[in-house]
Amino acid sequence: MTTRDQQDGKATPDAEHLERLTENLSRVEDLSQRLIAAISGRNAPRPELNQPDPEVFSKAVGAYWSEMMQNPAKIFEHQLDYWGKSVKHYLEIQSQMAQGKLAPPEDETPDDPRFANPAWKTHPYFNFIKQQYMRNAAAVRQAVEDAEGLEPVERRRLKHFSQQIIDMMAPTNFLATNPDALERAAATEGQSLIDGLENLVRDIEANDGELLVRLSDEKAFQLGGNIAATPGQVVYRNHMIELIQYAPATEKVHAIPLIIFPPWINKFYILDLKEQNSLIKWITEQGFTLFVVSWVNPDESYRNTGLEDYIEDGFLAAVREVKEITEQDQVNVVGYCIGGTTLAMTLSLMKKRGDTSIKSATFFTALTDFAEQGEFTPFLQNDFIDGIEAEVAEQGILRSHIMARTFSFLRANDLVYRPAIRSYMMGEAPPAFDLLYWNGDGTNLPGKMAVQYLRKLCQKNLFTTTGLPLMGETLHISDVDLPVFAVTCETDHIAAWKDCYRGMQMTSTDDMTFVVSESGHIAGIVNPPSKKKYGHYTNPDMKGAADVWFEGAEFTEGSWWPRWGKWLAKRSGKKVEARTPGDATHPALLPAPGSYVIPQRKAQEAGASR
Repeated sequence: MTTRDQQDGKATPDAEHLERLTENLSRVEDLSQRLIAAISGRNAPRPELNQPDPEVFSKAVGAYWSEMMQNPAKIFEHQLDYWGKSVKHYLEIQSQMAQGKLAPPEDETPDDPRFANPAWKTHPYFNFIKQQYMRNAAAVRQAVEDAEGLEPVERRRLKHFSQQIIDMMAPTNFLATNPDALERAAATEGQSLIDGLENLVRDIEANDGELLVRLSDEKAFQLGGNIAATPGQVVYRNHMIELIQYAPATEKVHAIPLIIFPPWINKFYILDLKEQNSLIKWITEQGFTLFVVSWVNPDESYRNTGLEDYIEDGFLAAVREVKEITEQDQVNVVGYCIGGTTLAMTLSLMKKRGDTSIKSATFFTALTDFAEQGEFTPFLQNDFIDGIEAEVAEQGILRSHIMARTFSFLRANDLVYRPAIRSYMMGEAPPAFDLLYWNGDGTNLPGKMAVQYLRKLCQKNLFTTTGLPLMGETLHISDVDLPVFAVTCETDHIAAWKDCYRGMQMTSTDDMTFVVSESGHIAGIVNPPSKKKYGHYTNPDMKGAADVWFEGAEFTEGSWWPRWGKWLAKRSGKKVEARTPGDATHPALLPAPGSYVIPQRKAQEAGASR
């Protein structure tokens, strides 16, 4: 009798395994059909947006060859060092095996969170792969350094794209060389791989054929339920914005209201996630009448919407309506990221027009001077911008997944490969993480606005140099002369604090408070006092360069929120009776967070159900 025979009417273990295998294979076939169907409907972005101009690499090859001809000793020295270490590593493995030892050779490679599994250190196979990968990565980086004669921008681009190749080729990204994934597959009899394929197909189906790794469990969050839940009402709507007025949390409020203009690249509720992290909730608790703009997520019909529309029908419309609702002549305003960049342009325009509706302005991580392009340098050259211009001419919009991909690959290991490994190779469900949920809830950009921003601001830097022609005026940062509170973040890779500092120096205000918060673009802003997590730096002397400012700055433990609250209170007038949202001419349209913030896919499903 074989192990596949029946014993006492029960299936043997081998028969059970065969049955499971057959079941899984049938699922693979079904998932494969779904995968093909999902990909077949893909509306792919233009190829220029997937890679740099080949000239980037041909110049590097030419520079490397030129250096080899002029200084062959240095090139051969680096190559021989790489070859020598690789061969020595192989011989060490052979020596261990010849002695009958199933142990890796000495490992002096640095710690790396990707290689946390003990097998990377203890197992000869995985250790050999890891050490050789790190040697290969070092050789590629050295080759980039050896390429002389490149312009600074070319070298920066080459470093970025070569690092992308290094990250992509990590052994952790492949099943056969990932001990975590192999162990999970063995322990689950392959079920983890089936679950991973299911996750892959689901992500591609959810994004119209594009592969965007889902970072968070979308079912774990409900807008207006467990996130974006601070009470308020939409009291005004046009084709660009929904204006939300939040319910008061105190009996008395400052007379002068506050308006927050968030970026329109993502949704506003980054400022209203969990209750304990909500800046919006905290502001109402400090006795301010708070309004927040929720931007529309544009579709193809917005192709001709430009920066002027965001200013006229966004910023200026919100200021007008808030003044009317609160019966005040002035308001205080906040601009976050690109919302802050455009706020500065709006203030310049209002100065030209003699409009004094703004009493003070606060900027959160807002770039106005683009002389330095930072980590976005690789993507702000003509090959990519030409591709974007052609893309939006065809589509009418810069689709959200293109922007999401660009931002994610700035932190590829954390935002692409590690989540992909966890989801597709380990078969795990994404975590219930509100910040990652928000991060995946991106928006499209109107074609005209995207090109204006990239060409006139990022590339030509007109706003801080010769001036930006817009709406019949020439706008310049020096027109900003009212009280300013600027918050930047020490490790911000999107709006580097030194670049923000340089732009704020160009204003004409004599009332400037400049803050550098610890942490990055999001965590440095969403930094509630209760957490006692990140401190901040201040220095009233902004005459010198950024490094000089930082050397003389005073460090304060804890969040900058209380400092800003006191600053804002001094510029917000006397206390009056708390205001309920809206008035006779601005009835409550629907509860916060409104309709413009609903994810596009869910809005389409709701429309179909009606």
